[in-house]
Amino acid sequence: MIDLYNLSYQAIAGLMVSGLMIGLSKTAVPGLGMASIPLIATILPARASTGIVLTLLIFADIFAVAYYRRQALWSYLVKLIPWAFMGIVAGYFMLDMITDRQLKYAIAATILSMLALSFWREKKDRAGGLQDGIICRWWFAALLGLIAGASTMMANAAGPILVVYLIAMRVPKDNFIGTAAWYFFILNWVKVPFSLNLGFINSGSMNLTLILLPSVAAGAVAGIFLLKKIPERSFNNAVKLLTLAAAIKLLF
Repeated sequence: MIDLYNLSYQAIAGLMVSGLMIGLSKTAVPGLGMASIPLIATILPARASTGIVLTLLIFADIFAVAYYRRQALWSYLVKLIPWAFMGIVAGYFMLDMITDRQLKYAIAATILSMLALSFWREKKDRAGGLQDGIICRWWFAALLGLIAGASTMMANAAGPILVVYLIAMRVPKDNFIGTAAWYFFILNWVKVPFSLNLGFINSGSMNLTLILLPSVAAGAVAGIFLLKKIPERSFNNAVKLLTLAAAIKLLF
């Protein structure tokens, strides 16, 4: 259990910066939240950081869903979510079977492969060409859904996988944020019973979460205004760069 009195002012400040980044990632800059996860993990024990990240993500999801609730593309969500549910269950049982390093390598490989696919598609300039081939195949969404579900259960690290999928589908920024918001709002709540059973969420983690909620709220509100000012092309480029950075970080 986390003892708040043993946390330094520097540690609290670092956690608040992480909360701000999580809020921004949910309403404006997908991928930014991945930078907050290792920051929190350097301040808190691994199990404690997993539970706190989950509760902060859920709080940020509420802001994103409330504002972008009508922007979601449910045709994509229907393809992904059932498989993600299965991935969460698989991830729960795999927690003692796979190391953190192995999981990070698997996630990084998936992200880099998807980014390469997206880059190749843009280079060839075949509007809809790959959608009619690989991307629209049922197994493509199933595979990504399973990986995203397992990785979000085990490491809260499914964000980049969904990001590269939506990039490949060329989803406009508002629909991008709205679709991601509903996706993670649903999946993160599904993870709560598993996290409670594993002890990731407890009274200590909830006390610290309450202290960090204002920073998450500030980031989420700021992100809503920021997204309106970001051009579509700049949004896509920023998301790709942040996702690439997250994948590289997972390898080291």
